[in-house]
This record gives sequence, structure tokens and C-alpha cells, in this order.
Amino acid sequence: MSRFNAEKLTHYLDSLLELGIPSVDCIVFQDHRQIYRHLNGTADRERKKSIQPDQRYLMFSMTKVQTMVAIMQLAEKGKVSLEDEAGRYLPAYRSLLVRDEKGLRKLTEPLKLWHLLSMQSGLDYDLERPGIQRVLKEKGRNAATRELVDAFVETPLDFVPGTHFCYSLSHDVVGAIIEEVSGMRFGEYLKKHIWEPLGMRNTFFARPENEGLERLAQQYIQTAEGIVPMEQSCCYQLSESYESGGAGLISSTEDYAKLADALACGGESADGVRILGEAAIGQIKTNLLGEASLREIETEMGRKGYGYGCGMQVLMHPDQIGSPAPAGIFGWDGAAGSCIQMDTASRTSLVYTQHVRDCGMAYDTIHPALRDIVFP
Repeated sequence: MSRFNAEKLTHYLDSLLELGIPSVDCIVFQDHRQIYRHLNGTADRERKKSIQPDQRYLMFSMTKVQTMVAIMQLAEKGKVSLEDEAGRYLPAYRSLLVRDEKGLRKLTEPLKLWHLLSMQSGLDYDLERPGIQRVLKEKGRNAATRELVDAFVETPLDFVPGTHFCYSLSHDVVGAIIEEVSGMRFGEYLKKHIWEPLGMRNTFFARPENEGLERLAQQYIQTAEGIVPMEQSCCYQLSESYESGGAGLISSTEDYAKLADALACGGESADGVRILGEAAIGQIKTNLLGEASLREIETEMGRKGYGYGCGMQVLMHPDQIGSPAPAGIFGWDGAAGSCIQMDTASRTSLVYTQHVRDCGMAYDTIHPALRDIVFP
């Protein structure tokens, strides 16, 4: 870490504003010490509101990191096993249909928890699927997490679990399993076992009619005409009562930096609070994809050199992409361009936030550049 160049990182972050990104915020921790923080730009470009240290953002798929911590906490306590069949906890998942080359058939192979964690379940990310629309029509804003998750499998699986990788609603299913096993609403579980222990005070679910949005940065979207403002909403929060394990949280850079630091330091916070054991973190960053799935995460998501463990990508072959970063860096990102990256070997973590949807540059260019500057 002695080669970490803070001046280079600041120059790079500021250069993103020149490319049209309205705001950037980046925090780097090493061994429980914040060694870098830089934020610049506007939380609302049109109103000329400067970005604030406690600014809130729609985190989208960075939610998945917390869902994975939660399910691994339950696994540590022996309350679940990654080899458990999903139908053990969710009866709707006991009798499933799957598509194959001959059409539809009854799934005889088990859908296991690790299939859900590794995005190899056979589900997809279609929010317009008939089951979801039926429940929303019947229950409206009161449609609960379990009701909607059960409805996912009214549509057949796209493939036999474990045979392919498809980024999907799998982690929303994991959120429902956490509710079933813990006997708590998903958000209540996260609050008790992650947010409160780590002092994450700006983290909550982005319900359609939520309060607490006064510090939410304006959301933008990349279009052919440029980066323009868009609606302040999260389409993955399907109802007022739904809590999406895949994409539902609002949070801040500071809050996520606390989580990242704890995971990079073996599951223990700066205050000595343990949220997860080292063995569980090792399991999170162990690749679960076979050859076919590894090809698919590269071709469909552009993650060459990476594997995928329990809900997070893992850098396996930095040599394949010409990266100076060490193998073993793990983390994930979100639909508005934010990312979280961690390295347990150097006990170093990086959290970067922006608030721009459909920004391909974030994944193809920004996140790899940040990785290579911070983890040389």
C-alpha cells in the first residue's frame, strides 16, 4: 500500500467531472484508518447544490453486499447451509419448471442456496414477469417481500440451476430466506446485525413513499444527448412493503466505507465489533462459477479475469487484464455507478459513489482505474 498515490487518485476523480459525471465521492480505508477521502461536484447540478459528506444515494446492486453478509451470518450460526435447497425455506420453490431444449419440464435437480448466491439459479431480472404483476395488482403498495418472491417462480427457470450464470433476482430470494430463517423483516435484520453494530446511520430501504430522502442526491441518467436528471426512484423496490435484497437500499459513502473496512479487516470493525468471521469472508470470495458460467460473466458483464463468489466478483487473473492489482480483491457495484472493493491481504478497502444510471463507463473504465490506483 506504500505505493498508493493519493494525488493521482484525486486527479483522476476530478477528471470525471470534466466528462460530465455530476459528482464523485471516494473513501479509502486501510486497517481501520481512513487514509483518503475526496468528494467533488454537485448533488443537484441544476440547483447548484454541492455534494455533502453525508450525502445519500440509491445504492442499487451494492445492496447485494449486505444481503450476502446477512446470509453468511446465518450460515456461521448453523441456521442455514449453502447446500440447503431453497424449497426448505420457501415452499413455492419446491416444485419448479425449467426450460430446456425440448421445452418445459419439471425441475428434478435441486435449486440450492449457493445457486442463488452465485447467480446460477435460472432466474432472470424481468420485473414485468406475470407473477410480479399479479401480486402488485392484487396487493398494491402492501405487497410484501415474501409474496412477491414466491411469485417469481410462477415463470419457469431459464436453465438448470448451477449450469449457467445469469444476473438476476436471485438475491431478492435470499432476502426472503433471511426473513424466514430469522423471523424478522429483512430490513429489521439488517438494522440489528449490520447497521447498528457498524454505526451505519444513513442506510435504509428506498420505499416509494419513504421519508428521509432530503439528503438524496439527484439521480441522473446517461443518454445519447448527455447526462440528464431522472426520476428519484428505485424500480427494484416493487412496493411500499417490499424489501429488495438485490437492489433496494439507500445509503451513503461513509456508511458503506464502514462496512467495507470491516470486511477487509476479517469481519471486525474499528470498534472491535465482529459482524462476520474470516472463514465466512473467505467463502464469500471463493469462486463458485464453472467454466460455462465464467465465460458468461465475461461475455455478458465484461468481467474478464474475474470469478464470482457469494454475491461478489473476485479478481482471479489480473494478468489477463493487465492489472497491477493483486488477485483476491472482491466486491460489487450498483446501477448508478458506485462500487465497493476490498482486499483482505492488505486490509484495504475502497468505496466510490456517483449517481448516474446507464453509465457504462463506470464499469468498463472507472472502477478498474480506481482498483489499479488504490491496490497497486
